Amino acid sequence: MTNEFVLEAITREFPESVISYATPYDFLTLEIKKEDIKKVIHHLRDSSLQIDFLTDITGIHYPETPEKEIGVIYHLHNMRTNFRIRLKAFMPRENAEVDTLTDLYAGANWMERETFEFFGIKFKGHPDLRVILNVEDMDYHPMLKEYRLEDGTRTDKDDKMFGR
Repeated sequence: MTNEFVLEAITREFPESVISYATPYDFLTLEIKKEDIKKVIHHLRDSSLQIDFLTDITGIHYPETPEKEIGVIYHLHNMRTNFRIRLKAFMPRENAEVDTLTDLYAGANWMERETFEFFGIKFKGHPDLRVILNVEDMDYHPMLKEYRLEDGTRTDKDDKMFGR
């Protein structure tokens, strides 16, 4: 299976769903409309492409791009042919919600809970979307880029030591 073959199969089946594509490091990466991401993944799993292993789900935060501030990233794998694909869906932060994949992949349960916890992305239809790694009363999402990386008041470090 090649990137071109899979890309052509997806764009033929879902011509309006694919927003963009690229192949960084020869890794097929598609941006899909957020409302279509589940049906595209369902098709990849159940079609002759047999991309049926969910490797990872995570989030990403681009605070400088309000219309695409929050993204969900899915890594999928065909174990028979060793073909991997990355799918991305972006949305505004106030509407950070996508459909759950727990009915397609049992392993999505933990990954979606972790992504919810760290990025605040809600997964519609998830059976138990609650905190699993952080303290329960944490009222923020630690992976969002909302805070300075360093404390400007520190006097115990010299930026020259870090190449700055």
